[in-house]
Amino acid sequence: MKLDLLAFGAHPDDVELGCSGTIAKEVAFGKKVGIIDLTRGELGTRGSVAIRNQESAKAAEILGIAIRENLDMRDGFFVNDEAHQMVIIKRIRHYRPDIVICNAIDDRHIDHGKGSKLVSDACFLSGLRKIETTHEGMIQEAWRPKVVYHYIQWKNITPDFVVDISDYIDKKTDSILAYASQFYSEGSNEPVTPIATKNFLESIHYRSQDFGRLIGVEYGEGFTAERYVAVNRLSDLI
Repeated sequence: MKLDLLAFGAHPDDVELGCSGTIAKEVAFGKKVGIIDLTRGELGTRGSVAIRNQESAKAAEILGIAIRENLDMRDGFFVNDEAHQMVIIKRIRHYRPDIVICNAIDDRHIDHGKGSKLVSDACFLSGLRKIETTHEGMIQEAWRPKVVYHYIQWKNITPDFVVDISDYIDKKTDSILAYASQFYSEGSNEPVTPIATKNFLESIHYRSQDFGRLIGVEYGEGFTAERYVAVNRLSDLI
């Protein structure tokens, strides 16, 4: 299966929080989209691996994506080395995405920045023919995505571009709320974490509104790019 867009997250719910509106929009336009989570989020204070597995499957169904996988790397302790890069290279060569989206380049959680660099490096290495990989006994061809973008998470990073998700904010919200164990719920006895507050839950909307404000629409999602965004004509930017 060839994917048009492949989104990576260090933890289940990273992709939903960062770019699920954009994903929902691409799916609505007929694009094949997949999500790959690096870890199971097993160090998370709330919930459990079993619960988050169920939640991520529900979120995938809401978004209508083609595939969702988990690479079972160690939450908090995965590193950007050859062994981890090779795992991702194999998935990139298998799905051959034109666009890859991954974690924020810098963030509060150490896994986000690590995951961002790991996936970005793997995307480059995946295009080198002399790195040999196989899948189900078949030699894989080299493949490098055309572009790598990074969604924005906890920190207020200045975006290089913003996607209008005004028609998909409800889909974004529903996919995030699929992770009921992780977010604020009135009367919950679970420990309070930075993302399990009413303020954070409300921030999903007001941050999307703020990104939308930057481009004159109701809701948006911001991204950073690794290289200049190219356009054919100035009118493409309207």
